[in-house]
Formats: sequence, structure tokens, C-alpha cells
Amino acid sequence: MTAASEGARDRAFIEELFALHHGEIYAYVFRMVRDADVAADFTQDAFIKAYKAQDSLEDRAKARAWLYQIAHRVVLDEMRRRRIVRFMPWTGESNGAAPSAEHLAMEMRLSGPLARALERIPERQKAALLLAEVNDLTGMELAETLGVSHVAARALLTRARESLRQALADEKRLEKEREAALDATYADRARGGDSSRGKDDTTGARR
Repeated sequence: MTAASEGARDRAFIEELFALHHGEIYAYVFRMVRDADVAADFTQDAFIKAYKAQDSLEDRAKARAWLYQIAHRVVLDEMRRRRIVRFMPWTGESNGAAPSAEHLAMEMRLSGPLARALERIPERQKAALLLAEVNDLTGMELAETLGVSHVAARALLTRARESLRQALADEKRLEKEREAALDATYADRARGGDSSRGKDDTTGARR
């Protein structure tokens, strides 16, 4: 096979991967960075790196996880460089038989509390949750994407879910405290208004 024909075959392979997986890779990146233009740039960078690193893909049946691994590295490297640490609210369906606590939170669209809770979770745990819960990577795909063993990936995901549950509980408590503070403020204002009206009524009676 000539160099030209080999290059054409490599381009065709990447174009096929692009057609199959561009949408989900972009969705993962977009949820990580919350910026459409940045997500488009990162996704393009990921496919360029994939094209250049085709020799590292030993089994083309694992191309999806390989793409996620490249995109994951691009995102983390660029996030550290640009200090982009924002997340989109979660949406999506799980392949599991029963919805997790995280999915229930997503489906309830707790965008404010969930977004703030995610900010409390270590970066690696956030990525694991997005990859597993939103992008539906299998356990093996998650392990390959993160560059760890299957057991280590499962352990990381377990820690991430527990971190999110704790963070959501903290957000719920803080939300109640904020609501109580607002209620107290409105009550004080209402009492102040009643006091002023009482003084006006007394003045009018004296007249």
C-alpha cells in the first residue's frame, strides 16, 4: 500500500468516526465548559489529535472510548490552562435498570443547586460522572477514557456519586438558610410598615 493510499484510508477512518461520534463528543465537552465556541474548538482539537494519533489505537472496535480519552485530555488540559471550571446542568437517560439519585436530580432540573454542587466536587470526579451518567460510557469505556483499571474507574465513580449526594445535601441546607434569611427580612420590613401605619393612624386620630 502506498503512502498516499494509506493516508486516504486514515482520513476516511477519522471522517467515519467524526460522523458517528462528533455529536456526543461535542456534548460532553460542552457540558464541561459551558461555552459553545470553546466546546467547538476543543472538539475540533480532539479530532485533529485523533487523526495524528491513529497509530495509538490498537483495536478499532474500541475507537469510541479512545476518542473520549483524547477529548477528556484536551478538555482537562485546556481547562487547567484557561481556568474554565463551569458545568452545564445534567440531562439525559441512563442505561441502568433503576435511576440513580444523580439522575433524579437531573430530571428534576435542579440547575442552580446541581450546578453549585458540581463545583464542590473534584474535577476528576465530575468528569467521571458526566462520562458515565450523561454520555453513557460503559464501565470498560470509562476505565479506558480515564486511563485506569476497571476497578479503579468503578471506585472513582462511587466516590463521585457520594460526593455529589453530600454536595446536594449541603446545597439543600444552604438553600433553606437563604430562604429563612429572606423570610426574616420580609417579616422585618412588614413589621416596619405596620409600625409606620400605626403611627399615622394615631396622628390622624389626634387631629
